[in-house]
Amino acid sequence: MAEQFIDLKSQQLIFFISRYLRGRLPHSELHLFVWDTLEEWGQLTLQSHQPYSHRERVFWHLIHQLEFWPATALKHDKQLRRNIQDCLCYLKGYGVAPANCVGVRP
Repeated sequence: MAEQFIDLKSQQLIFFISRYLRGRLPHSELHLFVWDTLEEWGQLTLQSHQPYSHRERVFWHLIHQLEFWPATALKHDKQLRRNIQDCLCYLKGYGVAPANCVGVRP
């Protein structure tokens, strides 16, 4: 069940972040997407010992980054944007999981 959730939400996350980084989505909409995702996650019934996939770790890492960094950093910090782009590429199916993505479930 977690894998299906992550697969569906990853596609939505890619869409929202891509639009935001191109200046076509306000930060407030990105923030709402994150909180809606967290609310939906909280409604799932999961076994706590279910292992993480690399995809899930990258997904939760991105969710954390979006909430941790202020809008100005997400817009203007080139290194942060590069890291986010690397994670998006992985979620799209290109390459290997970035080594610095250590996301954990909420």
